[in-house]
Amino acid sequence: MLLAHGGGAPSPWLRRFTGLIKSGGAVLDVACGSGRHVRWLAGQGFVVTGVDRDAAALAALAADGPAAELITADIEAGPWPLAGRRFDGIVVTNYLWRPLWPQLLDALAEGGVLIYETFAAGHEQFGRPSRPDFLLQPGELLQRCAGLRIVAFEDGFERQAPRCVQRIVAVRPAAAGAGAALYGLDGAGS
Repeated sequence: MLLAHGGGAPSPWLRRFTGLIKSGGAVLDVACGSGRHVRWLAGQGFVVTGVDRDAAALAALAADGPAAELITADIEAGPWPLAGRRFDGIVVTNYLWRPLWPQLLDALAEGGVLIYETFAAGHEQFGRPSRPDFLLQPGELLQRCAGLRIVAFEDGFERQAPRCVQRIVAVRPAAAGAGAALYGLDGAGS
């Protein structure tokens, strides 16, 4: 399920943990919509790739947005358009398509940072999405990221929105003997 990503400020969760991504690294924004995160990440000096099925939103972003690789693809009905590519950061917000998890994890480079946040079970009482297929179950992101180093995780209710959300920041460990980078919470990346 793709949700429209309006303009506006980038997610506070993304802003908080972007510093963990390798400086100047390649970052993928999945289901990027109109590009609020593409714009912000490019402004932080990352080499950004955005993928979405909404060709009109991507055309508007290309016309007035930052330099970024934009790929129009229906990643739910078609093939994964980034097979074989690796990213230092992968960002997913307000989007859940469970069959995509193997491709996302395969696309995360060693030392790469996954920053993911979307709606969770319980949100159906506040609006859309409301179908269980599009709501994370308790602890689901922790299960999906098994084998990655969990830097941060939240699962709960936000009063100001109101909404139920689940968020995770996880790092793919470096290969044995490669010298693992340390990821602190002070915003200093590798």
